[in-house]
Amino acid sequence: MKKHYEKIILYSDRKIEEIMNQQVMDQSSEFYGGFRDHDGLVEPKLAIFQVTTMTACLFNSQSRFYGSEIVYDRITIALSYIVRGQRENGFFDLINCNFYSGADTAFCLDGLLPAYIYLDRLSQEEDCSAAEKSMLSALLPVMKSILVKGGKAMIHGGFHTPNHRWAIASVLMMLYRLTADESMKQGAEKFLIEGCDCNDDGEYAERSAGGYNLVNNNAMMMLAAATGDDSWYEPVKRNLAMMLHYIEPDGSIFTNNSTRQDRGNKIYPTGYYLEYLYMGIKFHNETFLQAACFIMDQAAEKGIGPLDWLIHFMLHPELREFEYDNGKILKDYCHHYTDSGIVRLRRESYSCSLLKDSPSFLYFQHGDLCVSMKIGASFCEHRYFVPENLVQLPENEGFVLNQKMAGWYYLPFKEPQDTTDWWQMDHTKREKLNGPDMNFVITATEVKDGMDITIETAGIDRAPVRIELAFDAGCRVESPYFISEGNAGGGIVAKEGIVTASKGKYAITTGPGFGTHNYVAGKFGSQGRSQDCYTVYFTDFTCFKHTISLRAVPSAY
Repeated sequence: MKKHYEKIILYSDRKIEEIMNQQVMDQSSEFYGGFRDHDGLVEPKLAIFQVTTMTACLFNSQSRFYGSEIVYDRITIALSYIVRGQRENGFFDLINCNFYSGADTAFCLDGLLPAYIYLDRLSQEEDCSAAEKSMLSALLPVMKSILVKGGKAMIHGGFHTPNHRWAIASVLMMLYRLTADESMKQGAEKFLIEGCDCNDDGEYAERSAGGYNLVNNNAMMMLAAATGDDSWYEPVKRNLAMMLHYIEPDGSIFTNNSTRQDRGNKIYPTGYYLEYLYMGIKFHNETFLQAACFIMDQAAEKGIGPLDWLIHFMLHPELREFEYDNGKILKDYCHHYTDSGIVRLRRESYSCSLLKDSPSFLYFQHGDLCVSMKIGASFCEHRYFVPENLVQLPENEGFVLNQKMAGWYYLPFKEPQDTTDWWQMDHTKREKLNGPDMNFVITATEVKDGMDITIETAGIDRAPVRIELAFDAGCRVESPYFISEGNAGGGIVAKEGIVTASKGKYAITTGPGFGTHNYVAGKFGSQGRSQDCYTVYFTDFTCFKHTISLRAVPSAY
């Protein structure tokens, strides 16, 4: 991918100028040699990734900084800071959260390994210049010491979240390959005994399309490279195939079913570029190659970074030598991921997502304009409709989501208790009076240019219910009866008619509206109106049956 390689070199050269300005050069500072992030924090992890970028440019003959003494000096200063920042026991910290952290040590070493492996390989080449040999003799021992010391620490370290296991295990296994230290292998195997948590859908346990998928895939690919066992590539294949169904009409990733901090964030798939490219070449998968080209084209068009992959192109010459130039992404599909409890539907300029086990059970996006749907119903301890099931109807007639909200009340104890303190009583011993119930059945049916959502309630009557349609802020919202600027945190009850939300060249219509009450705040414990969206409410009392249309239409503005 020569064109991609050239863009990556240009990006890396520009980044060198930027990061050298961020480096702390005050020799009296304890952070001398480190790099300040956007919050003004200085920690070894960022320094490691900056060192890897600088190392790639320093030893790449096509970079403007090839052989630069200034860059070499900055690398040595940064490495000295990293050595000081590594704990005596070998661990690195994530200074705003985790200390003596096995997982964060793994992330640090993972960032340094590509630079070390490339330099170690270069030191063994016959055509390595005298100047390069001189620099290598100074850099390699320091890098190796950091890696080995950190690896020894991780053997006895722990973790917090699922992806941490694979980050630690993959780095340890690669260190075993590089050092032949059996303790590294044994340390990795302690984690690997738990087995990979990627399901048949290609979903990892954390369901983090915008973040930890990348960490997990990287770890699986490293395990395959370190062990020679290609079975570690299988979860990567499944996840990348799944992610082809997660690209929204504006090119961003659907993140609203994530269980981690990327949930609901606008994230573009730039980080998947290298994974799609490497796996596409290795397994002759043209769909993956098309995705890689699409991501690079999008990055160039939108100015989205980072493109910090130069060291990987240097480590894997096939990435730059292979030629392919057909950027393409899937734009027409309807896929039900049953294990993950999500339906992803895409029709060119719009998409629809249905989610099980989520109060925000529907997302409809046209271009870069998105609306989500929730149903607020305060019933005993319940505050929102949360689908217990997501089932596909026969003959592709749509999908059904349902929930039975079971009502109940405690009954008095039949015998005196050992305490009169309510909080000390064992309430699991109480009998319960069951009923009444509130039942929801929602049917989502695909129609031309959008979806029809039929909401039917049964069981208890007279209960106020609200349908919340949260549109991206900054839109214009109107009906035959009102016009409103869709400002963040705003909202309105639309009593009748079709409502149109417009933003740029995209619009979404919904309705017809209904509004028999203005009880939209919900009982205590409700989530409250989104402060990032403009919310249109439809309201009624149970029992009812309403069909709400969602259509992707051109904007009139």
